[in-house]
Amino acid sequence: MSRKISIIGSGAIGEALLSGIISSGDYPLNSVFSSDISPDRAKLIGERYGIETSTDNSKIVPSADIVILAVKPNLINDVALEISKHIKKDTVVISVAAGVSVQQLTKRLPKSTKVFRVMPNMPMLVKEGMSVLVPGDDISGDDLAVVEEIFSSVGTTLVVEEYMIDAVTAVSGSGPAYVLLLIEALADAGVRMGLPREIALKLASQTARGSAFLQQMTGEHPARLKDRITSPGGTTIAGLHVLEKGGFRGIISAAVEAATKRSIELRNE
Repeated sequence: MSRKISIIGSGAIGEALLSGIISSGDYPLNSVFSSDISPDRAKLIGERYGIETSTDNSKIVPSADIVILAVKPNLINDVALEISKHIKKDTVVISVAAGVSVQQLTKRLPKSTKVFRVMPNMPMLVKEGMSVLVPGDDISGDDLAVVEEIFSSVGTTLVVEEYMIDAVTAVSGSGPAYVLLLIEALADAGVRMGLPREIALKLASQTARGSAFLQQMTGEHPARLKDRITSPGGTTIAGLHVLEKGGFRGIISAAVEAATKRSIELRNE
């Protein structure tokens, strides 16, 4: 018998997960359910993916083995309390709400609930996400395997302890914005040097993508790969010299530090 999975919230993250889950083939359409506060959005999702949808969370939760809470952080407490009356024993509940701890969720759900906190990032929209998993208490190997399977449908997964989550947020949660800024800056620089905008952007974007893929596939330290590109007295070392003089590494480090501190502030608030 296949597991039944319900996703509460069908915004960008909720729909991306829904698309990944269905594309994986691990869950038949009649075992996947979705809800949204907007009737129009619920209807659209139902028509787009061929699944049962609702505006009432209590209709899709009772039979679910897995419930994903893909709602905004300011709504998570109310939604958790609402569904707690309808969750069956040993249900796996996964929250992707930023800043919401495992303990915070556990307090609002039945004792037998298996709670996970997950920090995904924007590239999950194209199934290239980095999803970081924080398991709650009393999680079995099977429970963890199920959650890893779900988020592997939209990219790569990694399991960490919850104390790491603020730094995780700063690196992989906010990281896509830093990389996109780098792509934009490279493209702008190409335009400044006389390249047409379309060509400069394609060069910058594919270079960022290819470089990341190269490092992942080879497993080599970025510094070693960088040195292989850098010829004595060549163009690359000239550019790297300017970046080092400008404090490129320090700026990235400071950005991650600032984002980590802000994550802690938001959590405390």
